[in-house]
Amino acid sequence: MRLLLVEDERDAAQMLAKGLREHSYAVDLAEDGPAAVRKVHENTYDLILLDVMLPGKDGFAVCQDLRRLGQTTPVLMLTARDAVEFRISGLDAGADDYLCKPFDFQELLARIRALLRRGPALQNPVLRIADLSIDTHGHTARRGERLIDLTAKEYALLEYLGRHAGRVIGRAEISAHVWDEDYDPFSNLIEVYVQRLRRKLEGAGEAPLIRTRRGEGYVLAEGNDVL
Repeated sequence: MRLLLVEDERDAAQMLAKGLREHSYAVDLAEDGPAAVRKVHENTYDLILLDVMLPGKDGFAVCQDLRRLGQTTPVLMLTARDAVEFRISGLDAGADDYLCKPFDFQELLARIRALLRRGPALQNPVLRIADLSIDTHGHTARRGERLIDLTAKEYALLEYLGRHAGRVIGRAEISAHVWDEDYDPFSNLIEVYVQRLRRKLEGAGEAPLIRTRRGEGYVLAEGNDVL
């Protein structure tokens, strides 16, 4: 899943982005409100982490701008201001949740998972396709009883395919949700990761689950169960 982190303190932003990437999230960074709005126009995000104390235009105003523009992406506000009136202002501005600094990183991860689960396709934390189970809470996957050893990016790709099981997913959609803005659209990185997943998912005697639709993309499904 791809996140936008809006934070003007560069060191704090880099540290937080590093932790999120280690948990399989793709993360883009913006240092102020105008940059955040521009990136939201240019890219597709699954969630926005928005600091309140930004230079020029604060996070409340940025959130209001995004909502006025019709953006429905979940917004989690981050701020050192813990007074009730500030939390109310954030929610009234259109934020979906509000987390006060300093916060425990595990709590941040839990709140992100909770916001992502609000979509109709994400209610069940365990995705099941044939004998493959993907635990979106623990970021693990099993084929039957066999635990599959995945890197963070391999897991992120598998989870995205699993959340859209049965539907053909094109390269552009995969790059928009699994990779960040540094992804090179002319590279064969997606093909490489799909091949890695196939090798890890398909052990001896196990039926293929990932198939290629030439010119269209990839689909994770059992048998011919494809939309």
